[in-house]
Amino acid sequence: MFDFLKKKISSWVSKPSPTSSKKDKKKSKENQKTKGKSKKSTKKEKVTIKNEIKEEISLTQDEIDAENKKLTQSEKESKEDVENILEEAEKSPETDKIEDKQEQKGNFFTKLFKKITTSKLTQEDFDEIFEEFEITLLENNVALEAVDKIKENLGKDLIEQQIKKTEAEARILQSLKDAILSVLIEPPNLIKQIKEHKGVYTIIFFGINGTGKTTSIAKLAHLLKENDISCVLAAGDTFRAASIEQLQTHAQRLSVPFIASNYGSDPASVAFEAKKYAEQHKIKVVLIDTAGRMYTKSNLIKEMEKIIRISKPDLKMFVGESITGNDALEQCKTFNEAIGIDGIILSKADIDEKAGTILSVSHITNKPIYFLGVGQNYKDLLVFSKKEVLKNLGLN
Repeated sequence: MFDFLKKKISSWVSKPSPTSSKKDKKKSKENQKTKGKSKKSTKKEKVTIKNEIKEEISLTQDEIDAENKKLTQSEKESKEDVENILEEAEKSPETDKIEDKQEQKGNFFTKLFKKITTSKLTQEDFDEIFEEFEITLLENNVALEAVDKIKENLGKDLIEQQIKKTEAEARILQSLKDAILSVLIEPPNLIKQIKEHKGVYTIIFFGINGTGKTTSIAKLAHLLKENDISCVLAAGDTFRAASIEQLQTHAQRLSVPFIASNYGSDPASVAFEAKKYAEQHKIKVVLIDTAGRMYTKSNLIKEMEKIIRISKPDLKMFVGESITGNDALEQCKTFNEAIGIDGIILSKADIDEKAGTILSVSHITNKPIYFLGVGQNYKDLLVFSKKEVLKNLGLN
């Protein structure tokens, strides 16, 4: 995850120097010389000159003079022409223009560095410099609202600030970290919440088909078992073919109780029975699966509302695919507006190279990401951490 964005940001912050070095200028002149050669020299002349340069490195001046006498008149003239061209290139104002252009070039990080160490950064300057970073974020599926938030917070920290050159690099880097963190919400410790909760703790899961909802439930059941917390799985998806059998298989592998009914039955009744079973058998957590509903179908969303009324969940968890980018954001927004989700699990985060959804979904919904699914095994459920995001971006 974050592979594309990490490469871009890492390339910026690893070389913060805002100006061209002497080596860069020397390289520019050498490139200009090479162009002069290529325009005026024939193939034969190039070979002759190349050999002369090699010889001049190792020969004494007397030896060079002796070699020059051996040259034909035409070769001498040709050599003199090239030397004149090189001298003109050294003095040419075009060379200075090229150097100026190279100094003007740079990336988001180096442009900020140069600007705030030479003068106060104005809003206009910041808008122009930030444009490159904005495009990078948008290309990596970061939502526009999240980009605007990052820009706002970064600007507050840098605009109209006179910063010492020795402090500038660290200041920009820290400001960038803070700006990115501003769009993320650190989740509460779910295990701690459950253990401190009196009575049965009920979690209900929502999301559309194919997002890894049932697998995420099984992974969470595994995590609960590892923390000595008992749970029961409830097959509230009575609509999708084989959904009951799929969840039952997970329950058997994990050796946890399983509650189900027939296909086509009322999913709210399954949730009710599962919670009743947990209370009778002193089971701490009820994990309720639901049918994967298309988020555009308002009548199906209403069915979810009934399940909530009956089960009275302590946590309503949305499960979405990290790799679907803006589509996952729209799904999450719709579910949140319809039923009021409490938290988010993003599946397939391990194969999401852009990871813009991870940077956006908390800010869009104002809800925390609890977990990231990073594989197919039960243990492949990572507790979401803002520090890990910075680490994955190369900003730790």
